[in-house]
Amino acid sequence: MTQDAIRIKDLRKTYAGGKQALKGVDLNVPAGSVFGLLGPNGAGKSTMINIMAGLVTKTSGQVDIWGWDQDKNPRQSRAAIGVMPQELNLDPFFTPRAALEVQAGLYGVPKAQRRSDEILEMVGLTDKAEAYARTLSGGMRRRLLLAKALVHHPQILVLDEPTAGVDIELRQMLWENVRKLNRDRGMTIILTTHYLEEAEEMCDEIAIINHGEKVTQQSTQSMLGQLDAKTMVILPETPPAALPQAEGIIVDTREDGALALTYRSSETSAEDVLSCVHAAGIRIRDVRTEQADLEDVFLSLTSSRAS
Repeated sequence: MTQDAIRIKDLRKTYAGGKQALKGVDLNVPAGSVFGLLGPNGAGKSTMINIMAGLVTKTSGQVDIWGWDQDKNPRQSRAAIGVMPQELNLDPFFTPRAALEVQAGLYGVPKAQRRSDEILEMVGLTDKAEAYARTLSGGMRRRLLLAKALVHHPQILVLDEPTAGVDIELRQMLWENVRKLNRDRGMTIILTTHYLEEAEEMCDEIAIINHGEKVTQQSTQSMLGQLDAKTMVILPETPPAALPQAEGIIVDTREDGALALTYRSSETSAEDVLSCVHAAGIRIRDVRTEQADLEDVFLSLTSSRAS
């Protein structure tokens, strides 16, 4: 067991034609964590994942996977990581069981150590074990991709946009499996996703990359704490004759008639906001507060680094 599941230092990738996909990225992924790798389209996420998986050759830099230097120990580093890709790249004439057996053989897993049926049960494909992959629905094919990523017992599992375009039932199944693998086996999970609420709920730590550079890496809670903007939502007893006004408070009216008063908690107290509302002669039927979410942080950080 290593302190960091993955260590990346000064990772660079320049494609033919001069496009720089990665520009000297440093990244440490703690062992046993659920780690979010976020960024806009074209930020370099998929390039980084493919380099970690040994599918793309880096231009320069160092990549250690579970303590194995990728350059010095390519076989061991590749065996330590399993990747569930975005693309549904499956052989249409293989059954799920056969696909897992072939994948296990490619990784040199002895037959006595293969767990194909156990993995198929975990991803909900037991009843489709002998069906050709071409007959599986899109959701079932995604389940099979997850199963293939697990056949060689990796210490690290990378999920590249695993729930993009899938239904709620499949999304819940995927996340139940992710939690179980992390909790019961201590597996390190690396997740890329466009669903920021997913990252906020699932991830212990998050790194954001943009234009091939790491913008930040922090615990999820620390990242959410970066923005101290809060919103107090007031539902008046009756429609107000005039909106509250006070320095440092922005007031918006919502479709349901509620008033949204946004303020910085470091500069304005909740008591000041309520005093502002009372001063406008507004009687309050209900009140609640809203805090910044990961989307706010993401937009703030990526827009500040926009080229």
